[in-house]
Amino acid sequence: MRYCVVAVGRMRDAALRATADEYAKRVRRYTHLEEREVKDEARLIGAIPESARLVALSREGEPWTSRDLSRWTALWDQEGREVVLAIGGADGLPGPVLERAERVWSLSAMTFPHELARVIVLEQLYRAFTIRRGEPYHREP
Repeated sequence: MRYCVVAVGRMRDAALRATADEYAKRVRRYTHLEEREVKDEARLIGAIPESARLVALSREGEPWTSRDLSRWTALWDQEGREVVLAIGGADGLPGPVLERAERVWSLSAMTFPHELARVIVLEQLYRAFTIRRGEPYHREP
């Protein structure tokens, strides 16, 4: 199975880049993960393979719990299609990306910088895989 996080803009903050790299390394213990950066929103749709399942991140999307994401990843893994998670820049995702998306996922009703959103997505992917394997990383209240 392949997962790809496509994001508008580079991660300039060294601390956030290091954190994203750590979570990406952890995710790669379970699955193939790629990160792609595009310069602007106009180039985003071109970075998404036609055959891939697109999950767009937007404040207006569905709020998922970590367990929800673990269930989605289990389903996606069974189907065997590449999953692309798209993160917009300061202006969010363009309409064509949202229209093409099979799912629209909201991390929160709050707005996050794209760099922080990328860290959260990578951490949540890691958490989803640990939930699926019954590993102790995830603790529920």
